[in-house]
Amino acid sequence: MTVVAGYIRMLLKERAGPVPDQQRRLLEEAEKSCARLSALLGEVSELSALEGGTATFNRASVDLNSLLSEAITGLPELPDRDVRVELDTDEGSATLQGDATRLRLALSSVIAALRRELITSDRLCVHQRIRQNGADRIAWIAIADPDRVGALSSAAESSLTTFDEWRGGCGLSLPVARRIINAHGGTIWSPVEESKAGAVIALPRAT
Repeated sequence: MTVVAGYIRMLLKERAGPVPDQQRRLLEEAEKSCARLSALLGEVSELSALEGGTATFNRASVDLNSLLSEAITGLPELPDRDVRVELDTDEGSATLQGDATRLRLALSSVIAALRRELITSDRLCVHQRIRQNGADRIAWIAIADPDRVGALSSAAESSLTTFDEWRGGCGLSLPVARRIINAHGGTIWSPVEESKAGAVIALPRAT
């Protein structure tokens, strides 16, 4: 795939001679397709490693609020509309033991999917709260529009259901994200009544 993309870029740079406008448009589309296929192959490889138990995790102490902020900042623009993503967190730190790069990828993938599907608002809210779960304290991340995020922030686990990781248009990014979250001792859910109306991610908190 890299070799094919390289030849396409050489043609676009007119290394083999002038490229008419119509041919240039076709080559540009071919280059975009190569990029999409390369990304999909990367996701297949990552998913295979996570499923097979061969993925390596560089675990260290990471600040969840910083990871969420970075995941939101790095979101790509939507091509057809503007949806703001707003972050609201508990005061103080929420420190986890985990692989910062993989966790950031997982959080970004889930937020991007929900932002893409949002039709009820031009705002997507990400609320991070620390909740008591028996003897443990967990980081509870609710992601939804402004009307629903409060209910998800305080929701009981019994009001949530399995997150649909195979929704259309997301490639393998959500299956990869779910397995990364699970590998960190976490869980991802959806609301029972409207599975695409939001999500909750729970992660064990170190301190």
